[in-house]
Amino acid sequence: MSSAVTFVRAEEYSDIRGYAGFDVTRWIMCFGGTPEEARSGPMLDLLSRGYAQSMDMVLHTLGVADKAQVRTVHNIAVATAPIDSPIGPIQPGLVAAQRFFWDAVIGDDVVARIGLHWLMGEENLDPPWTFGPQGERFEVEIKGNPNTFVTVTGWQAETIEAGLLANPGIVAAAAHCVNSVPYVCAAAPGIVTSVELPLVAGRADPKFLS
Repeated sequence: MSSAVTFVRAEEYSDIRGYAGFDVTRWIMCFGGTPEEARSGPMLDLLSRGYAQSMDMVLHTLGVADKAQVRTVHNIAVATAPIDSPIGPIQPGLVAAQRFFWDAVIGDDVVARIGLHWLMGEENLDPPWTFGPQGERFEVEIKGNPNTFVTVTGWQAETIEAGLLANPGIVAAAAHCVNSVPYVCAAAPGIVTSVELPLVAGRADPKFLS
Protein backbone atom coordinates (compact mmCIF):
# COMPACT_ATOMS: atom_id res chain seq x y z
CA MET A 1 0.00 0.00 0.00
CA SER A 2 3.09 2.26 -0.15
CA SER A 3 5.64 3.35 -2.71
CA ALA A 4 9.11 4.87 -2.25
CA VAL A 5 9.60 2.71 0.86
CA THR A 6 12.43 3.77 3.17
CA PHE A 7 11.79 1.57 6.21
CA VAL A 8 9.99 -1.68 7.09
CA ARG A 9 9.59 -2.90 10.68
CA ALA A 10 7.93 -5.88 12.41
CA GLU A 11 8.20 -6.29 16.18
CA GLU A 12 6.73 -8.53 18.88
CA TYR A 13 6.09 -7.45 22.48
CA SER A 14 5.25 -10.49 24.63
CA ASP A 15 5.14 -11.57 28.26
CA ILE A 16 7.07 -14.80 28.03
CA ARG A 17 5.40 -16.08 31.22
CA GLY A 18 2.49 -17.14 29.00
CA TYR A 19 4.64 -19.53 26.97
CA ALA A 20 4.41 -23.14 28.14
CA GLY A 21 7.68 -24.42 26.66
CA PHE A 22 9.36 -24.52 30.04
CA ASP A 23 12.53 -26.35 28.98
CA VAL A 24 12.88 -24.05 25.98
CA THR A 25 12.36 -20.97 28.14
CA ARG A 26 14.97 -22.01 30.68
CA TRP A 27 17.62 -23.85 28.69
CA ILE A 28 17.32 -22.51 25.13
CA MET A 29 16.17 -18.94 25.79
CA CYS A 30 18.22 -18.98 29.02
CA PHE A 31 15.70 -17.06 31.12
CA GLY A 32 16.61 -17.51 34.77
CA GLY A 33 20.28 -17.96 33.87
CA THR A 34 23.14 -15.52 34.08
CA PRO A 35 23.56 -12.82 31.41
CA GLU A 36 26.72 -14.62 30.30
CA GLU A 37 24.76 -17.83 29.78
CA ALA A 38 22.14 -16.02 27.71
CA ARG A 39 24.73 -14.25 25.56
CA SER A 40 26.55 -17.52 24.82
CA GLY A 41 23.40 -19.65 24.60
CA PRO A 42 21.82 -20.98 21.39
CA MET A 43 18.80 -18.65 21.16
CA LEU A 44 20.33 -15.83 19.13
CA ASP A 45 21.72 -18.23 16.54
CA LEU A 46 18.48 -20.19 16.29
CA LEU A 47 16.41 -17.04 15.86
CA SER A 48 18.85 -15.56 13.36
CA ARG A 49 18.62 -18.63 11.14
CA GLY A 50 14.88 -18.09 10.76
CA TYR A 51 14.70 -14.31 10.70
CA ALA A 52 17.55 -14.11 8.21
CA GLN A 53 15.18 -15.69 5.70
CA SER A 54 12.44 -13.17 6.50
CA MET A 55 14.86 -10.28 6.22
CA ASP A 56 16.24 -11.63 2.96
CA MET A 57 12.70 -11.79 1.54
CA VAL A 58 11.98 -8.19 2.55
CA LEU A 59 15.25 -6.87 1.14
CA HIS A 60 14.83 -8.73 -2.15
CA THR A 61 11.26 -7.46 -2.46
CA LEU A 62 12.46 -3.89 -1.88
CA GLY A 63 15.21 -4.45 -4.44
CA VAL A 64 18.10 -3.62 -2.08
CA ALA A 65 19.38 -7.07 -1.07
CA ASP A 66 22.75 -6.43 -2.69
CA LYS A 67 23.24 -3.13 -0.84
CA ALA A 68 22.16 -3.89 2.75
CA GLN A 69 24.15 -5.31 5.64
CA VAL A 70 22.29 -6.98 8.52
CA ARG A 71 23.30 -6.17 12.10
CA THR A 72 22.19 -8.22 15.09
CA VAL A 73 21.61 -6.81 18.59
CA HIS A 74 20.87 -8.79 21.76
CA ASN A 75 19.99 -6.85 24.93
CA ILE A 76 19.34 -8.33 28.38
CA ALA A 77 17.55 -7.11 31.52
CA VAL A 78 18.00 -8.81 34.89
CA ALA A 79 15.71 -9.16 37.89
CA THR A 80 16.13 -6.69 40.73
CA ALA A 81 13.91 -8.76 43.05
CA PRO A 82 12.54 -12.31 42.83
CA ILE A 83 10.10 -12.68 39.93
CA ASP A 84 7.57 -15.51 39.96
CA SER A 85 7.49 -17.37 36.66
CA PRO A 86 6.35 -20.75 35.28
CA ILE A 87 10.00 -21.90 35.29
CA GLY A 88 10.34 -20.99 38.96
CA PRO A 89 11.42 -17.81 40.73
CA ILE A 90 13.95 -15.70 38.84
CA GLN A 91 16.40 -14.40 41.38
CA PRO A 92 18.02 -10.94 41.37
CA GLY A 93 20.81 -10.62 38.83
CA LEU A 94 19.46 -13.35 36.56
CA VAL A 95 17.94 -12.92 33.10
CA ALA A 96 14.32 -11.76 33.23
CA ALA A 97 13.89 -9.99 29.88
CA GLN A 98 15.55 -10.03 26.46
CA ARG A 99 15.39 -7.99 23.30
CA PHE A 100 16.59 -9.17 19.90
CA PHE A 101 16.92 -6.95 16.83
CA TRP A 102 17.93 -7.60 13.24
CA ASP A 103 18.59 -4.33 11.40
CA ALA A 104 19.28 -4.08 7.68
CA VAL A 105 21.47 -1.06 7.08
CA ILE A 106 22.37 0.83 3.91
CA GLY A 107 24.95 3.48 4.72
CA ASP A 108 23.60 5.37 7.73
CA ASP A 109 19.98 4.30 7.12
CA VAL A 110 18.19 1.38 8.77
CA VAL A 111 15.86 0.17 6.00
CA ALA A 112 14.34 -2.87 7.78
CA ARG A 113 14.05 -4.12 11.34
CA ILE A 114 12.78 -7.31 12.92
CA GLY A 115 12.49 -7.10 16.70
CA LEU A 116 11.46 -9.22 19.70
CA HIS A 117 10.71 -7.90 23.18
CA TRP A 118 10.34 -10.84 25.59
CA LEU A 119 9.74 -9.91 29.23
CA MET A 120 8.94 -11.90 32.36
CA GLY A 121 6.41 -9.23 33.29
CA GLU A 122 7.11 -5.53 33.64
CA GLU A 123 8.19 -5.32 37.29
CA ASN A 124 11.59 -5.56 38.95
CA LEU A 125 13.66 -5.27 35.78
CA ASP A 126 17.02 -3.60 35.23
CA PRO A 127 16.91 -1.82 32.81
CA PRO A 128 13.26 -1.02 33.67
CA TRP A 129 11.74 -2.13 30.37
CA THR A 130 7.96 -2.16 29.86
CA PHE A 131 5.56 -2.87 27.01
CA GLY A 132 4.38 0.73 27.18
CA PRO A 133 0.73 1.83 27.38
CA GLN A 134 -0.25 -0.40 24.44
CA GLY A 135 0.69 -3.57 26.28
CA GLU A 136 1.48 -6.86 24.57
CA ARG A 137 1.13 -6.67 20.80
CA PHE A 138 2.69 -7.08 17.39
CA GLU A 139 3.54 -4.03 15.28
CA VAL A 140 4.14 -3.55 11.58
CA GLU A 141 5.40 -0.21 10.30
CA ILE A 142 6.19 0.97 6.79
CA LYS A 143 7.64 4.38 6.02
CA GLY A 144 7.01 5.46 2.46
CA ASN A 145 4.30 7.21 0.49
CA PRO A 146 2.05 6.90 2.41
CA ASN A 147 3.27 5.73 5.82
CA THR A 148 1.55 2.71 7.38
CA PHE A 149 1.37 1.64 11.01
CA VAL A 150 -0.49 -1.50 12.15
CA THR A 151 -0.93 -2.87 15.69
CA VAL A 152 -2.07 -6.48 16.03
CA THR A 153 -3.60 -7.68 19.29
CA GLY A 154 -5.20 -10.98 20.18
CA TRP A 155 -2.11 -13.10 19.59
CA GLN A 156 -1.19 -12.92 23.27
CA ALA A 157 -3.39 -14.48 25.95
CA GLU A 158 -5.38 -12.26 28.30
CA THR A 159 -3.79 -13.97 31.32
CA ILE A 160 -0.66 -15.99 31.97
CA GLU A 161 -2.77 -18.99 32.98
CA ALA A 162 -4.76 -18.87 29.73
CA GLY A 163 -1.57 -18.63 27.70
CA LEU A 164 -0.16 -21.74 29.35
CA LEU A 165 -3.27 -23.65 28.25
CA ALA A 166 -3.39 -22.35 24.66
CA ASN A 167 -1.05 -19.58 23.56
CA PRO A 168 -2.74 -17.62 20.73
CA GLY A 169 0.59 -16.72 19.12
CA ILE A 170 1.53 -20.37 18.82
CA VAL A 171 -1.94 -21.16 17.44
CA ALA A 172 -1.61 -18.34 14.89
CA ALA A 173 1.79 -19.59 13.70
CA ALA A 174 0.45 -23.13 13.36
CA ALA A 175 -2.70 -21.96 11.57
CA HIS A 176 -0.65 -20.07 9.00
CA CYS A 177 1.37 -23.21 8.26
CA VAL A 178 -1.75 -25.37 7.97
CA ASN A 179 -3.60 -22.80 5.84
CA SER A 180 -0.63 -22.59 3.46
CA VAL A 181 -0.72 -26.32 2.61
CA PRO A 182 -3.03 -26.14 -0.47
CA TYR A 183 -1.09 -23.18 -1.88
CA VAL A 184 2.28 -24.89 -1.40
CA CYS A 185 0.98 -28.11 -2.94
CA ALA A 186 -0.28 -26.18 -5.96
CA ALA A 187 3.01 -24.35 -6.46
CA ALA A 188 5.69 -25.47 -8.89
CA PRO A 189 8.58 -27.51 -7.41
CA GLY A 190 11.27 -25.45 -5.74
CA ILE A 191 11.60 -22.86 -3.00
CA VAL A 192 9.20 -19.93 -2.95
CA THR A 193 8.52 -17.16 -0.44
CA SER A 194 5.33 -15.61 0.88
CA VAL A 195 5.72 -12.92 -1.78
CA GLU A 196 5.55 -15.51 -4.55
CA LEU A 197 2.72 -17.59 -3.10
CA PRO A 198 -0.90 -16.45 -3.39
CA LEU A 199 -2.39 -14.75 -0.33
CA VAL A 200 -2.76 -17.49 2.29
CA ALA A 201 -6.33 -17.48 3.62
CA GLY A 202 -8.13 -19.32 6.38
CA ARG A 203 -11.41 -21.22 6.11
CA ALA A 204 -14.73 -20.94 7.91
CA ASP A 205 -15.47 -22.94 11.03
CA PRO A 206 -16.71 -26.44 10.05
CA LYS A 207 -20.09 -25.66 11.61
CA PHE A 208 -20.72 -23.29 8.71
CA LEU A 209 -19.58 -25.76 6.08
CA SER A 210 -21.73 -28.78 6.90
